Amino acid sequence: MAARVSIIGDGAMGTACAIMLAENGCRVRLWSAFADAAADLAQTRENGRFLPGVRLPEPVAVTGEDAEALAGADLAVCAVPSQFIRPVWRRLAPHCPPALPICSVAKGIEQRTQLRPTQVLRDVLGDGNRPVAALSGPSIAPEVVRRQPATVVAASQDVELAEWVQRLFMRPYFRVYTNPDLTGVELAGATKNVIAIAAGILDGLGSGDNAKAALLTRGLAEITRLGVALGAQPETFAGLAGVGDLVTTCISPSGRNRSFGQAIGQGKSRADALAATESVVEGVDTTVSVLGLAERAGVEMPITQAVNGVLFAGTPPSEAIRGLMTRPMKAET
Repeated sequence: MAARVSIIGDGAMGTACAIMLAENGCRVRLWSAFADAAADLAQTRENGRFLPGVRLPEPVAVTGEDAEALAGADLAVCAVPSQFIRPVWRRLAPHCPPALPICSVAKGIEQRTQLRPTQVLRDVLGDGNRPVAALSGPSIAPEVVRRQPATVVAASQDVELAEWVQRLFMRPYFRVYTNPDLTGVELAGATKNVIAIAAGILDGLGSGDNAKAALLTRGLAEITRLGVALGAQPETFAGLAGVGDLVTTCISPSGRNRSFGQAIGQGKSRADALAATESVVEGVDTTVSVLGLAERAGVEMPITQAVNGVLFAGTPPSEAIRGLMTRPMKAET
């Protein structure tokens, strides 16, 4: 029997997941937190806010009703931004079956608790043993729905769950590997957004390709240090969820975090740069969360600290770059 999958969240990635799963014959229900958005999507079959011109397959059911969101599901896909996972799932908790597996596609760290998305899910549902997974990697939604090639990883400590998610999502244009390092995959997906903001700032300042190459290299070094200190495997950061996603996010013109950073580099305030986009810029709140994790783990993260200074302490971007370039001399490794 075809798998029944509930997609929680009607943003770009949630819509992309619904399309791929429907193409693979799954019985898909897409839930929106907003009744009016659900009604519009059900009628027009187009997510005009995030993916204009992309049609939702007719077999995909759309609902805004909480009681319908997870009814009869074999798997739930959590596709809401990390800072909204807790309120959304607190709302859905009364309707969530006890053993329902959940796969997160969010890329962030909850600011108040410094928990990863799958940790937030287990916490809010009060089930530390609930089967959870993460689907992550270089997968910008507008490219995915145009069926341009993308490759990601399905991560879970439960190997069978990771392999099931792999089978459900695998498409001729969407290749999925498995990875048992759930901690590393989620940390990589979150921290790369902070580095992407820094990359955008460089673009806004016109700092050039040499600067961006150095940023990506040293950024990868510091997020790997944090990951390893928190129990992740170093090789995860050299893979798709790490360097793969980092490169895409830092160079793509449509990357939300990079575009936000570019606006900052061009002189916009944090508030104005956020107001210019419909999408949630995960890296802003994640910057604070990552610094909290780094302090707890005793890990030095100078690029993340510099981004935090620009976003929250009024440090001019050019001064932040100068501070990074004039740090004390040291060996590369």
